[in-house]
Amino acid sequence: MSHEKYDRLIEVAKALDTIPTAVAHPCDVSSLSAALDAARLGLIRPILIGPRAKIEAAAKECGQDLGGFEIVDAPHSHAAAAKAVELVQCGQAEALMKGSLHTDELMAAVVRKDTGLRTARRISHCFVMDVPGHDDALIISDAAVNIAPTLEEKVDIVQNAIDLAHALRQVEVRVAILSAMETVNPKVPSTVEAAALCKMADRGQITGGILDGPLALDNAIDMAAAGIKKIVSPVAGRANVLIVPNLEAGNMLAKSLSFLAQADSAGIVLGAKVPIILTSRADSVTARLASCAVAVMVAHARRESAAKAIQ
Repeated sequence: MSHEKYDRLIEVAKALDTIPTAVAHPCDVSSLSAALDAARLGLIRPILIGPRAKIEAAAKECGQDLGGFEIVDAPHSHAAAAKAVELVQCGQAEALMKGSLHTDELMAAVVRKDTGLRTARRISHCFVMDVPGHDDALIISDAAVNIAPTLEEKVDIVQNAIDLAHALRQVEVRVAILSAMETVNPKVPSTVEAAALCKMADRGQITGGILDGPLALDNAIDMAAAGIKKIVSPVAGRANVLIVPNLEAGNMLAKSLSFLAQADSAGIVLGAKVPIILTSRADSVTARLASCAVAVMVAHARRESAAKAIQ
């Protein structure tokens, strides 16, 4: 199945400089192939970190040649995660990529207080979803990291998603704060928080996007549904960023799109010092490459922002 939104992202990222990427424990065929395929497309320059013998065995199993790729030997997955974070800290890598270790294991090294990659921003996850029949790629957050985020944490979740949309060169970032309904109901906390987030954007506490909410999913992405409910806003029916009330809702939304609408889902973690690429064995090859392309575009956006700050 064609996924033209991902194809466009990958083409844009290929035109940019490759990003040195610390790949933590790429010791199975799926994770190693994802890194090497992205390298051969000119997206990333992977630094493969883990037990050398296991990495070489995975390469042999999938018929990949490791010639020209840097391997940093680490005895086990915990050490590989720690070493990958260390390479970011010392400036040798501008992105981090999950290999065959558990996500929790990698993120534990990322959020460690003394040696990790935390910033003042809350860490959050975004899916960039290519939904067949839908004009734009949809950013969905947070469906993988923050289980039941507070209003304060949602401010960072929204800002991370807006910044991602700008890195992906969205001209106008239209953010729908989702709930089960489009009216504020004190008995449904997510509607109250949605209204608060919109007012915070009005006051400049969230920047770079147009917010509306609460919105139900139908009137966030479908103009006809928004019209029936008589919702008039620049976001209703046209949202390209969807902020879910909690992880359960986000996970169900993303998986519904994947399994019922044949959507592909590229995953990235934001709010750390560098973008973190999360791929799954269930991901298609295109989705894995798109995850790398998204990270490349985020890393370049950060380079540009840092250069402007110096001027």
